[in-house]
Amino acid sequence: MNLYWSKFKDILELIVFKHSIFALPFLFSAMIVASKIANDSAWFGFKALILSIICAVSARNFAMTCNRILDEDIDKNNPRCKDRPNISGKIGKTSVISFIIINAFIFVISAFFINDLAFKLSFFVLLILALYSTFKRFSVLAHLVLGLCLGIAPIAASVIVLNEIHIFSVILCLGVSFWTAGFDLLYSLQDMEYDKKVGLYSVPAKFGEQATLFISAFCHFLAVLFWLLFVWISPLNYISFFGVCLCTIILFFEHKIVHKNFSHIDRAFFTLNGYLSVVFFIFVWVDLLWN
Repeated sequence: MNLYWSKFKDILELIVFKHSIFALPFLFSAMIVASKIANDSAWFGFKALILSIICAVSARNFAMTCNRILDEDIDKNNPRCKDRPNISGKIGKTSVISFIIINAFIFVISAFFINDLAFKLSFFVLLILALYSTFKRFSVLAHLVLGLCLGIAPIAASVIVLNEIHIFSVILCLGVSFWTAGFDLLYSLQDMEYDKKVGLYSVPAKFGEQATLFISAFCHFLAVLFWLLFVWISPLNYISFFGVCLCTIILFFEHKIVHKNFSHIDRAFFTLNGYLSVVFFIFVWVDLLWN
């Protein structure tokens, strides 16, 4: 039993399970808005709830594990990554590849049971998730590609509930994408010197610390604008507007923490962004219930 528990913990460490909270609240925010549009109720049903969670978890497992195996040659010499289970040998390459295949299969099958559009788009989604890791080898746009990986969540919500890609989901996708790119830029400051050494195309490695801080802040400025536009075109009111204002304050403190001390990047990355996504969902949910 201890052996299985140890392996389970290694898998959670491999996929950094604690970071799963980032995209899920935006997925559910879009799902309740889509449900409100479809049937004037925020509740979208148990089938959609269960299948959306399975899709979200399996897609993230697939993406993170692909990232780990494609980046092994980079991570093995990075002091920050040397203790990851696939690098330390706790989990073998065969097990990692098997985990990728299993989660891809679960994702596609779950999408099949949602609707035809979800099934057709599932292969394209997996392609985007798998290719993210390759971008950092030739383009500084890798941060935006990562943003898109999380930004897909609202579009997936629209497909699940409405069986179409509604304009509100595209706008929320852009907001989530720029939000994610912004905090990934801050997070990547930790690896700036290493990325320079191995020739990776991260923004910090190519343009330096100050440029990265500015671009990150600009991405978050765009994120807030798209969140406000999302509130404006959705069946939402002033409660969601105040929620976006609170998210803006959280982003302000995130940048203040990082500007003050780079050693606090982990706290800014996980704690504040985790709070932000949950706050966003709560205000959207309360807004729809209130109305």
